[in-house]
Amino acid sequence: MKHKRIVVFVVFIILLIAAACTDKESLETTTQPDQEKNTSNAENDTMELPKEQLQKLDNGDAVQSLQTVLNKLGYEITINGEFDASTVWAITDIQLQHDALLVTGIYTEDTAQTIDTLLHENTGTFEPGNGLPAKTETATTNHGTEVIANPYEQLALVNKQHALPEDYIPEDLVIPDVRFPFTEDLPKKQMRKIAASSLEELFVAADEAGLDLFAQSGYRSYERQETIFASNVEADGEEAANKFSARPGESEHQTGLTMDVTSPDIDFQLTTEFANTDEGKWLAQHAADYGFIIRFPKGKEDITEYQYEPWHIRYVGKKAAEEITEQDVTLEEYLKQEEN
Repeated sequence: MKHKRIVVFVVFIILLIAAACTDKESLETTTQPDQEKNTSNAENDTMELPKEQLQKLDNGDAVQSLQTVLNKLGYEITINGEFDASTVWAITDIQLQHDALLVTGIYTEDTAQTIDTLLHENTGTFEPGNGLPAKTETATTNHGTEVIANPYEQLALVNKQHALPEDYIPEDLVIPDVRFPFTEDLPKKQMRKIAASSLEELFVAADEAGLDLFAQSGYRSYERQETIFASNVEADGEEAANKFSARPGESEHQTGLTMDVTSPDIDFQLTTEFANTDEGKWLAQHAADYGFIIRFPKGKEDITEYQYEPWHIRYVGKKAAEEITEQDVTLEEYLKQEEN
C-alpha cells in the first residue's frame, strides 16, 4: 500500500512538471511577436532624423542618417552621405504619396515629420515607389533629348539635353497674387504653389522699393510650347528659333517654376532692354533673396545655349539661388557639381 502511494505521488509530480513546461512554451509562443515588435520599435526609436533642411548636392553625416532611415522604410538606395538623384527620388516619392506635402524633392521639416510617422506607425497605404516609380531605362524625345526621370524636383534641370515628359503637368498650379498686364485668366498666369508664394514676396519687396514690376508669362503646357516653337521655326528657321525658343519638353515654363517679368517702361515687352530699367536692375540684385535666379544670364550663352534673357526668372529655392548668384554660375554649372 505504501509502495502504491509512492508511485501515485511520483506520477503526480511528473504531471506537474509537464504542465509547467507546456505553460512556459505557450507563454514564450504568445509573447514572441510582441517582443519582436518591441525590438523593432526600439530600433526605430534609435534612428535619428536630421533636423536641418537637406537637398541635392548636400553631403555629410546628416544625409547619411537620412539615407539610413529611407533604407529602413524600404528604399533601396546607397548610403553614401551624398544627397544624390536616388535620394531626391525617395524624398519626392514620399511627398507625392502625402497630399499635405509640397512636392520638391527637398527634405524639409514637414517631410521629416511625415517620415517619422511612417517610421513608427504602419499606415497601410504607403509603399516605396507608389508615388514616383523608379525608372530603370532612360527615355528620349524624338530629337534624342534625354527625358528626365523626376520632373517634380525643385532643382530639375530642363534644357536642350534634358527634357520634361510630354504628359507632365504640375498638380499644384495656382495663380500668384501679382500684377499682370492683361486681365484674362490664362494658363500662363500660373505657377507651382511654392514658386507662386515666393513670387508674391518678391513683388511685395519690389513695390516697397517703388518699382512697377509686372508678371507676363509663367506656366506653359507641352502642347502650347509645341505651337510656339513651330510658329518661330516657320518665321525664322529652326536654327535661329532654337536660340530663343525651346522645343516642346525642353522649356522651363512647363515646370511651373518660371515666370517672365517686365515693366511699363518697355511697354511690357520681353526684351534685353529690361535689364536697363529700374525693375530689371533691382531684379538682378534681389531675385536670389526670394529663391529665384536669372536663368539665362549674359555671357553664359555657350553654356545655356540660349540668348541673354534678363526677364526670365526660375525658382530654385533660396539656398541654391544664393549659391548660384554668389558663384556667378548657371544652373547647368551649379548642378554639374553633382557629377564631380
